[in-house]
Amino acid sequence: MYQQLKRLGTDTAIYGISTIVGRFLNFLLVPFYTNVLLPGEYGIVSYIYSLIAFANVVYLYGMETAFLKYASTEEEGSKKQCFSSAFLSLGGSSLAFTILLCFSAPLLLRSLALPDDQFNLVYYTAGILLFDTVAAIPFALLRLERKATKFAMLKLVNIIVNVGMNILLLVVFDKGVEGIFISGIVSSAVTVLLLLPGILRNLVVEKNTGLWKSLMKYGLPSIPAGLAGMALQVVDRPILKALTDDATVGIYQANYRLGIFMMLIVSMFDYAWKPFIFSVANEANAKQLFARVLTYFTFIMTTVFLVLTFFIDDVVRITFYGHHLINERYWSGLEIVPVVLLGYLFLGMATTMSAGIYIEKKTRYNPPITIAAAIVNIAANVILIPVLGMTGAAYATLAAYVVMAVLTYIMTQRIYPMQYEWGRLAKLGVVVTIVVVAEAAVLASAFESLFKALMILVFFLLLGIVKFFKPGEMEMLRRIIVRGKGADIKP
Repeated sequence: MYQQLKRLGTDTAIYGISTIVGRFLNFLLVPFYTNVLLPGEYGIVSYIYSLIAFANVVYLYGMETAFLKYASTEEEGSKKQCFSSAFLSLGGSSLAFTILLCFSAPLLLRSLALPDDQFNLVYYTAGILLFDTVAAIPFALLRLERKATKFAMLKLVNIIVNVGMNILLLVVFDKGVEGIFISGIVSSAVTVLLLLPGILRNLVVEKNTGLWKSLMKYGLPSIPAGLAGMALQVVDRPILKALTDDATVGIYQANYRLGIFMMLIVSMFDYAWKPFIFSVANEANAKQLFARVLTYFTFIMTTVFLVLTFFIDDVVRITFYGHHLINERYWSGLEIVPVVLLGYLFLGMATTMSAGIYIEKKTRYNPPITIAAAIVNIAANVILIPVLGMTGAAYATLAAYVVMAVLTYIMTQRIYPMQYEWGRLAKLGVVVTIVVVAEAAVLASAFESLFKALMILVFFLLLGIVKFFKPGEMEMLRRIIVRGKGADIKP
């Protein structure tokens, strides 16, 4: 089992390095934006990118996941045939969607309540969607072939170009909001150019209608689930805009982005997780392996949640050249950060528990799960925002992710039952609750940072006392640290 976990960890680490560095570079744009844009301007950016997230689902219509499934098994065609069918399908449809968006620009501008002077934003948005969709299948092929390093480098180039263009256009040329979207389309276009050699190498002009139909049948059911998934992630911005104003959306977005470190863990894990589950699904210990992954992954996310919850106030007050990491105009939203982090924790658990759905080709279960969670999110946003403002939006998202995790577990157990280590997870939950409550209850302002660090140590000590860690795991960790070798993990 250790070797399998090690392979998952290695791929996750490589994807993670690019994701961490890339997201960190992107995260640097948050303090940059908060210091050069007013909350209302940042709110417009957040609003449009939330709409782009929804449009991406329609542009991709599940073809990426369908390609990973059929190319990994080659049950209805070779890998190149799968690549060509998926790539050409997305290329043709995304071009048609983009042309339609451009022709509809005047109508969209009015219906989205965008300022009259932001007319070009619709064109930039259409271009970003086109290039990102064209790049999706080539990136999926890199994941399937476990070319994680190349994948990582291309992602990093994309982000470096994006960040560099942002700085150039906003600082030097004073392009404001428009500069952000120009940066997005340029970085996406550069990425497609870099992927072009691999595209040409794998593209074959060979008609396979049966394969294309199978890809569509597998992928299309994911559209409702994908839209619902986007609703879970970004529907709070449009609702918040409708019930408050652009400035509130901007403050909310800046603080929501402070959950980046938890988001990074979920994102980089998901990149490696789907190819991994397909590769080990037929092995005898697969279910035991998946259960153990949930325990370890939840432990890692819980630790990150605890550290960030305790120290986020200190992080945002870090000063660079006379400017705080996050401008003071945005500090009123800091209270949402722990709620956002906890939401990502439950999202990560749902992602891990979804393995059986993909293994058993039961993707039709995804729509009811995510649609139910999205309905909870939308309803909770409408109810809570008028009462709690942006904090209500954060709690609505948390509630939706909890529902998503619970429903994923229930559905998966029906088709691919697994014995998760709920006893260990319960111990983890009780310990982190005790530590968080204790930290909030004790007033230690004179030694606040030291006390918080002490509580992190208490967290690990309590885990040891309740015997969360198994003896074999402690020995494995010791051997990895001391000699760089692993010990097999016993159940």
